[in-house]
Amino acid sequence: MATEAHSAPQPSRRQATMRDVARRAGVSTATVSRVLAGKPLTDSTRTKVLLAAKELHYVVNAHARALKGGRSNTVGIVLVTLSGGPYNEIARGIEQQAAAEGMRCMVASSQADDDRELSLAAAMAEQNADIVILIGGVRDTPRYRTRVAALARELDTAGSRLVLVGRPSPGPDLPLTVVDYDNEGGAFAITSHLLSAGHERILFLGGPENSTTAGRVAGHLRALESYGLRPDPALIVNRGNHNDMGPAGIREILRGRPADVTAVFAWDDDVAGSALTQLRADGVPVPEEISVVGFNNSLPHAEHLFPALTTVQIPFLELGRTAVKLAVQRDEPDHRHAQQVVLGTHVVVRDSVRPRIRRA
Repeated sequence: MATEAHSAPQPSRRQATMRDVARRAGVSTATVSRVLAGKPLTDSTRTKVLLAAKELHYVVNAHARALKGGRSNTVGIVLVTLSGGPYNEIARGIEQQAAAEGMRCMVASSQADDDRELSLAAAMAEQNADIVILIGGVRDTPRYRTRVAALARELDTAGSRLVLVGRPSPGPDLPLTVVDYDNEGGAFAITSHLLSAGHERILFLGGPENSTTAGRVAGHLRALESYGLRPDPALIVNRGNHNDMGPAGIREILRGRPADVTAVFAWDDDVAGSALTQLRADGVPVPEEISVVGFNNSLPHAEHLFPALTTVQIPFLELGRTAVKLAVQRDEPDHRHAQQVVLGTHVVVRDSVRPRIRRA
């Protein structure tokens, strides 16, 4: 007896997602979103995305995409503090570039707590942030490197991108973007500026125990050694945090300095400004008796201090803009291997340094 053949029910085809389109086109989900939203992009990128969407029968449905955990065109920013300063300039650059990319920002503060910082980053990824950016120096420990490497992988799996600004990468071959500046080179340059003016006994006023301070100390010591000088540990003063480098701390350090010190290198402009104020209060003329330099060029009034402060310029706004540009382009073929960059710094020469006149 003949039997009737019954075919098994065919499973319905899974609806393509934005990540599927991004994978097919070889670009990021953020790039797909920009193309579908009509944002300006190169013709070749736009063509690849539209062709991939057509081949996959992708249909834009913003509500369904949100329910399924799709991206949100959001950049998450984690700052050390919201009270101002150079890191906020980086955030301003991020916001400017995010707006140009058709993205919005959400901001949180870690309050200098490493655990809180990583927790905030993970929470932003859970809220479907396309990009999560951590700003500023860190205590570069093995534990920190392990945890950030794990966070980078977790965010990548979720379709987000971890970006580090102003700090080193926790390791090679990780799915993250690193935008740093030549911290050590800037310290080398400004110490060399003092040395070329005849200052060999330089007091270094340090800051928090993190990668930023460590880089500046390294550059300072390298400059001394390049001039054939043996670094004196007594002239490297690291108090560990901003509270210890407040007016009282700086007063104690400067009044206890060795008599042969002719220059002060402050790890940032805030400390340099406080040093200028204290030296003036103690009747020590700057730069006639002691020269003073800072780092960051972040004080709006640095050039209006008395004397105007010689310091190191960091491209804060460009750090922020570059962070967003690279993260948005991370999956595009021409940018996959350019996800770690170091921007240059330079010395801004003003009036707070004077060549040392050697007495016979």
